[in-house]
Amino acid sequence: MNTSCRRRDFLKLSGLGAAAALWPAWVRAAAPTASGKKPNFLVILVDDMGFSDAGCYGGDIQTPNLDRLAANGLRFTQFYNAGRCWPSRACLLSGYYAQEVRRDALPGVGGGNGDIRPQWAHLLPNLLKPQGYRSYHSGKWHVDGTPAEGGFDRAYERSDTNHHFLQDKDRAKIEPPLQPPPAEGYYASTAIADQTIRQLREHAEKYADRPFFAYLAFTEPHFPVQALQEDINRYRDHYRSGWDVIRQRRQQRMTELGIINCPLSKLEPDVVPGYNLNAEKLSARIGPGEVGHAIPWEQLTPEQKEFQATKMAIHAAMIDRVDREIGRVVEQLQAMNAFDNTVIFFASDNGASAEQIIRGDGHDRNAPLGSAKTFVCLGPGWSSAANTPLRLHKSWVHEGGISTPLIVQWPEGIAARGEWRHDVGHLVDLAPTLLELAGGQWPEKLGGFTVPPRPGRSLVPAFTKDGTVTRDYLWWSHVGNRALRAGDWKLVSRINNHDAWELYDLRMDRCESNNLAAKYPDKVQALAKLWERSQEEFRKVAMLDGGEPARGGQQHEEE
Repeated sequence: MNTSCRRRDFLKLSGLGAAAALWPAWVRAAAPTASGKKPNFLVILVDDMGFSDAGCYGGDIQTPNLDRLAANGLRFTQFYNAGRCWPSRACLLSGYYAQEVRRDALPGVGGGNGDIRPQWAHLLPNLLKPQGYRSYHSGKWHVDGTPAEGGFDRAYERSDTNHHFLQDKDRAKIEPPLQPPPAEGYYASTAIADQTIRQLREHAEKYADRPFFAYLAFTEPHFPVQALQEDINRYRDHYRSGWDVIRQRRQQRMTELGIINCPLSKLEPDVVPGYNLNAEKLSARIGPGEVGHAIPWEQLTPEQKEFQATKMAIHAAMIDRVDREIGRVVEQLQAMNAFDNTVIFFASDNGASAEQIIRGDGHDRNAPLGSAKTFVCLGPGWSSAANTPLRLHKSWVHEGGISTPLIVQWPEGIAARGEWRHDVGHLVDLAPTLLELAGGQWPEKLGGFTVPPRPGRSLVPAFTKDGTVTRDYLWWSHVGNRALRAGDWKLVSRINNHDAWELYDLRMDRCESNNLAAKYPDKVQALAKLWERSQEEFRKVAMLDGGEPARGGQQHEEE
């Protein structure tokens, strides 16, 4: 059955209206691989990494392992997340918009970080289990319930984003390090990678006849900026030229690579999260080197320039370390002869963050910046650079907040090497992609409830050819920020701009610099109606179970 029809029929029978014809066709199985085995999956998600941070996306941070995956696979230029940690994770693991599964707010429904998914909204491990998969998780969770309740067979949950050097409570949850920790202490990304390596070793020893799904969710480079000193030293002097120069250099490289074709967006010094510490508190609690807004670099004092350059060096060091840990995980896949038949996905949960707050144990101004006793954030100046050339930051649904790199490599199944894909995609696409590759089919009922068709499109056609993944539109809503992309048209508004709709032609203006709302009022009206109609549909989908708590999957042992 054509799934566009299935979605419309489902909505009609459920009393949900007939808005979206974007829903994909679900297929039973992909073509067999050369080995004749089902593919393994490794999904790597980082936290608060900017669109242009990785070297293979035009950045200046050393990411040789990501660069190698990209050179031997695919890079997507127009892939999206949900703009914030927990909505993105809900999208990735459930295959639905976060609002549909009550993991982000909707009028009359509530929803958000503390809400519980509907009973029909099972996660990827439970969908892959009938296909024989064992599932493993390590790192950040930020979904309701536990990883075991979500169907993972083994899990190491670490959701402490207030510390990157492990606290005693975290050390008690993990096995001894696989390699001696540096003098500064055991670091989070290393711990998270260690656990994934242990899980893969166990799989090779006990379950080699079964395919696996490994979900590797780093907490880096989320604030606070903390890193091993040996990593910081590699970038100590690199960012002294300032964010204006770094943005220009990245924009030039991205243009040469063919990632973007728009002018560099302007700094927006007046746009920062409303809960950020003000300039007086930042100076009092962190010091005179801190800067609360994205102003031109030359307006900073020498002390501010030194402090800010050091902050970006630490951010770079965090990503550098993540890349090194990804390299260790890849080495484990190679050691167990699983690398060639493992589909590896790499993405970020949102754009770089302009947040400037102090949590955890506070900030010790006398400790070396980036060490365990410091708590500073990247800030809007460097966030703008990390998201080059796009506008705004994490939590906003302008391009800088919702755009992510997507790298896909599968030696046995993807012949393309180093190619770009311009297909428009979203984290909701990963669930249907994995299930198609696994040979599975979406269940029609779960927990006694009819399962609504999912919004994502399988990315499998794009593994062969660019421009093969088509859709009607993508939709966003987060903390009052709203957007809808239909073709190349992008309708977007931000809560701190009086909710005024802006309209952009992303084919010519990915940087959202030329607002066409006044020129095309009919287009604004039509897209705004579609946004509103979709929100109403999602509200009804979220309440299909009457608002009852979700039932967890089968319980499994945890690390």
